[in-house]
Amino acid sequence: MSTTAEAVRRRRHTLYFLEWAAAQRPVHLDTDVDMTRVQAHRAAARDNGRRYSVVSYLLYAAGRVLDRHPEANAVMAPGWPALLRRPRIVRFDGVTAKVALDRPVEGERTVLSALVPGLEAANLREIQQRIDRYRGEQAAELPEFKGVRMLGRLPVPLGRAAFAAALRDPHRRAGVFGTVSVSSLGHGTVDGFHSAGGTAVTLCAGRVVDRAVVRDGAVVPAPMMRLGLTFDHRVIDGATAADVLSDLHHTMETFDDGTWAPDPGPDPRRTDRDLRPLGGLEQGTR
Repeated sequence: MSTTAEAVRRRRHTLYFLEWAAAQRPVHLDTDVDMTRVQAHRAAARDNGRRYSVVSYLLYAAGRVLDRHPEANAVMAPGWPALLRRPRIVRFDGVTAKVALDRPVEGERTVLSALVPGLEAANLREIQQRIDRYRGEQAAELPEFKGVRMLGRLPVPLGRAAFAAALRDPHRRAGVFGTVSVSSLGHGTVDGFHSAGGTAVTLCAGRVVDRAVVRDGAVVPAPMMRLGLTFDHRVIDGATAADVLSDLHHTMETFDDGTWAPDPGPDPRRTDRDLRPLGGLEQGTR
């Protein structure tokens, strides 16, 4: 059996990130979100010729929630020398998401990170417009990804140094790396997953799939989505992370962007008492 070794080029930025992010102390939480209202809103929008992705709804909710929980919209500031300097945390005024994208870069499948700023005030249409900008097969050629292309061309020592330099000043981190990371694998058969995106909070969305749940004593189908939250324990504690996830859960299940008011059906806020997943999968949707 013969083997070959290939030098990594297009994914160097991912490897540099993983080396840098090794300092995080990730802890994982998750919850099941009833997507009834979101799916109804998506269907009504499609009927009016407008398409919204599940990720856009998650970004919309994340912006509002982190604006209400500024302690989680933060980053651990690097200190030097590490043993002599007091730990510092930098909090951000605005919410900027770093969204993971699966796109080809010069023929090689690669994860790119696109920034979506101003989420604390952006409406759903504005968020979707930013997402649509990154959907094309040529997204890697956009000016936003010039740094990624450069890292793939630089010699490794210079690439590592350039990556570290871009993240050295925590006050500039929002414009380089975002303040919250968002990733979705809902296009496949993934129900849930966790990752650490280099921010204090990373949100991971699985697929939306009909599951059997109990409402008012009756078993009914409901579109459910597993939402994972990974937090950096250096920045926030578990109680704060649980509050953030609970607020996200509530905001997604009671979605209302102020422009549309359908019949909401059963109140998903009764989840803790009346909505209990029973298991079983049917056809997933996204």
